[in-house]
Amino acid sequence: MKTLTFAAAGGLLLTAIAGACWTWSAHSAQPAAPAPRARAVDGHITIAANDPRLSYLKIAAVDAGVLPVAEPVAGRIAYDETRTSRIASPVLGRVTGQRVEIGDSVRAGDLLAELDSPDLAGAQADARKADADEERKRLALARARMLLDADVLARKDYENADADYRQADAEARRARQRIANLHARAAVDGRFGLRAPIAGIVADKQINVGQEVRPDQPNPLLVISDLRHVWAIADVPERVAASLKRGQTVSVETDAWPGQAMRGTIDRIGVAVDPVTRRVQVRCALDNADGRLKPDMFARIAFLQDGGAARALALPNTALFTDGDDTYVYVQRAAGTFEKRRVHVALGGAQRSFVDAGLHPREQVVTEGALLLNAEGENHAG
Repeated sequence: MKTLTFAAAGGLLLTAIAGACWTWSAHSAQPAAPAPRARAVDGHITIAANDPRLSYLKIAAVDAGVLPVAEPVAGRIAYDETRTSRIASPVLGRVTGQRVEIGDSVRAGDLLAELDSPDLAGAQADARKADADEERKRLALARARMLLDADVLARKDYENADADYRQADAEARRARQRIANLHARAAVDGRFGLRAPIAGIVADKQINVGQEVRPDQPNPLLVISDLRHVWAIADVPERVAASLKRGQTVSVETDAWPGQAMRGTIDRIGVAVDPVTRRVQVRCALDNADGRLKPDMFARIAFLQDGGAARALALPNTALFTDGDDTYVYVQRAAGTFEKRRVHVALGGAQRSFVDAGLHPREQVVTEGALLLNAEGENHAG
């Protein structure tokens, strides 16, 4: 009887504890906050400001520009060869001094390097010798003329003296011209100054003190260029080349300056098609007064419509999506509100496309996340 009483008392105690726990959990547990829901009505999607999905969207304003003839082609920045000089040594010798480094500005005639050249010393000595021989034979000719006038010298001997003088004069002229062509001094010391033929910037230098140089070196010792003017060179397909002409405006962008297009004009169009690539080389002239463009930079070159009459808005391809046969974008109408709008793509490229209908300049367009936004709109349509 006592055992039964203890069991009953234990059961009552357990029942009381369980009831207390149930009551505490019922009062303490709070219902989870419902996740924000997107609403889609008549092509408009509204997303709450605290919806984390907004962080997946990237929005940017679109600007109007000239519609290109074709999608941009890959190219490179190059020296303007009409304003560039690749300098080599005209004499065999050894470098004894250098005066410039890469990036220095120079004027025409500035000293770039000093050389010691035995060959030049020999040429200077030959010039001195030729001058002396010319003077000696000039005096001999004058004496022969006096003797001829006095009927003391035979005309044959006078003619020989005249011929000797003419030969000596020609040799002296040749020796002096050689020194003049080298822009060297007449002093017989073998010292040669390598000077800048044009004004510009030292773009490359392959010369050091003690280096042996010669006229037939394959690479230039220095490259000087006026980098205020550069070229953009591209190899374009035949079908694009057929619609281009000299003077046509181009737009050039580089990875170093994304989103900053620089304008130029077509300077030359190749007259032959490369038999391997089946492309035509096109050279464009660009002003580079601020020095932003560097030779051998990669560039994207867009050839614009002649006269700039056709206008379009450039969009990254991530902003566009198709629904059936049409192309759409999402335009932000207000904070968190987006309108699905049909557009017309005038020209499609590998990375961006040009839209000529359906959008207005400076409208805010979803450039990343448009597909996710469209899927969300379809899930919550109604």
